[in-house]
Amino acid sequence: MTNTESLPIVIISCQVFQHLLEKHIPDNGADCSITYLDYGLHLVPRNLKEAIQQKIDQIEQPSLVVLGYGLCGNGLDGIQSRNNTLLIPRTDDCIAILLGTYQRYKKEFSTNPATYYLSKGWLESASNPLIQFREYEEVYGNETATYLMDTQYKHYKRLVFVAHNLVDLEKYRPQAKEIARYCERWGMQYEEIIGSDEYVRALMEAPFVMDHSGDDFLVIPPGAELKQSLFIR
Repeated sequence: MTNTESLPIVIISCQVFQHLLEKHIPDNGADCSITYLDYGLHLVPRNLKEAIQQKIDQIEQPSLVVLGYGLCGNGLDGIQSRNNTLLIPRTDDCIAILLGTYQRYKKEFSTNPATYYLSKGWLESASNPLIQFREYEEVYGNETATYLMDTQYKHYKRLVFVAHNLVDLEKYRPQAKEIARYCERWGMQYEEIIGSDEYVRALMEAPFVMDHSGDDFLVIPPGAELKQSLFIR
C-alpha cells in the first residue's frame, strides 16, 4: 500500500505495552508520535472506544494510525478511521500480543481457556483481582465485595504471569504470587510464562512493509470503520 509511505505515523497504545513498544519505536527518521492511554479504560469498552476515537479525531493531517490494542471486549468495534489509515493487531485482546504470536495464544486458549493473565504492565497499573477486591471492599463492604468478585472470577481455573525476561520475572514474582494466593479461593493454579516481543516488533515494522503485513494485522483505509467481524480468522 504505497499510498501510506509518506504519511506521518501516529501510535495510540494501551499503557500496558509501553515497556515493550519503547524498544521498537522507529528510529529511521520517520515522522512518528506516540500516545499511551490509561490501562483502566478496557474495564468499560465504551470508554475505551470513546478515548481512542477522540485521539483519532484530534489528528490534524492524514496519518497512518498504529493502534496498540486488540479488539478488547469489542471496545474497538465501530472505530472510524476518518481521514487516516488504521493499522491494528488482528487479535481478540492483549494476550496474543504479550505472548508474541496469535498462534501461541490460540494454543494456550485451546489448552487452558479459563485463564487469567498478569503482566508487568498490568501489575504496574494496579489492575488485578486483589486490588479490585480491595477497591470494592472500601466502597461496598466485605460481603458485597466478595460477592462481586466471586461472580466475576469464579470461572477461572488458572492464573498466569507473563514476563518478558528473567529480570522482570524475579522482580514481579512476589507481587504475582500475592495475587495468586488471593485467587486460590477460586481454585486457580499459578503458572509463569516467558512471553515474547515478536508481535510488538512486527507491529512497529508493519508501517514500512504494509504490502506484506500478513494476517496478523488489519489495515482500515480512510473513511472506513473498524468492525468486530474483521477480527474473525
